Amino acid sequence: MARIEIRNLRKEFGDFTAVQSSSFVIEDGEFFMLLGPSGCGKTTTLRMMAGLELPTSGEIFIDNEEVSQKRASERDIAFVFQMFALYPHMNVRKNISYPLVSQGMKRAQVKEKVAEVSRILGIEDILDRPVSGLSGGDRQRVALGRAIVREPKAFFMDEPLGALDAEFREHMAHELRSLHDRMGATTVYVTHDQLEAMQMGDKIVVMNHGVVEQFGVPQDIYDWPATMFVADFIGSPPMNFLKFEGAVEKGGTSIDLGGAFVEVPRLLEDARGQLALGARPEHIHFDDAASYRGKITATEYLGTTQIVSVDTPHGALKARLSSEQPARVGDAVGLRFDKRTLTVFDAGSGRALFSEANREVLGHG
Repeated sequence: MARIEIRNLRKEFGDFTAVQSSSFVIEDGEFFMLLGPSGCGKTTTLRMMAGLELPTSGEIFIDNEEVSQKRASERDIAFVFQMFALYPHMNVRKNISYPLVSQGMKRAQVKEKVAEVSRILGIEDILDRPVSGLSGGDRQRVALGRAIVREPKAFFMDEPLGALDAEFREHMAHELRSLHDRMGATTVYVTHDQLEAMQMGDKIVVMNHGVVEQFGVPQDIYDWPATMFVADFIGSPPMNFLKFEGAVEKGGTSIDLGGAFVEVPRLLEDARGQLALGARPEHIHFDDAASYRGKITATEYLGTTQIVSVDTPHGALKARLSSEQPARVGDAVGLRFDKRTLTVFDAGSGRALFSEANREVLGHG
């Protein structure tokens, strides 16, 4: 398999810049997610890595070989598209074997490899069926079979589960991850679904407007977002933002929300102007003794937990609480925050301020 490195990758279409100076490393054997909303540049990035688009500038290394100007056929990768791209006039066996036959592999060896791949994917019983009559899940397995039968250096997948219904999509996501683990493959996977990325990925790149907003392991991205965009895009419900005008100093351990002081991890830089306190819903608790207060505006029962909406002097927030916690619309409540989990943002730039809690994740010495 392969280690892939992207250095200052850029793609322009006329006056429009689709990808702006992206840099990241995909280690050998990782399941790597390119995550972001539609139009963020993730598919363009994948297509440049695969050789389907040429970059305007920047470098792409696969196994330490610079390939940015090489054709797709020279990169030894396999691409799986969202719409499967199968040959409708061929049966399953011929679809899977086609890459090997086109390479001139001997018939006995082709038969052996098709049998092995079909066994891994659990499709031995449909090898002689036409692909036109298959279910979406089976068609996806055939597309995967055609990709893995060649044993390429890396697999590139562009929203491969996007055409499946929600229940089967979750099942196939688990199967894909299991397949990746069995093969020890290097996999690069594009998705707009943050739950899919968090469930499947070893590492995630979060993109927005062609820019890499953050790069890291799922837990670090969830716990310590680098920007307000990442904090809002990751999580359901997303991170809450309490915006305030003021100043914070390097070494400070609290912020002033209209006379109510909230403790935060020790800050490692100064900031002033429009700021925001970021708190995940599960890190907010009701406490009658807390000085910061709000009023409950809605509750959403989710079985063992509930999502409680609260109106505060600095904006609305959502708290994830136990369903046993009393919460009635109209009640005034005190709000206590888990100090160690809070992030302070510069609301103007959207950037997270460095603190003793996030400095290792965000690269501040």
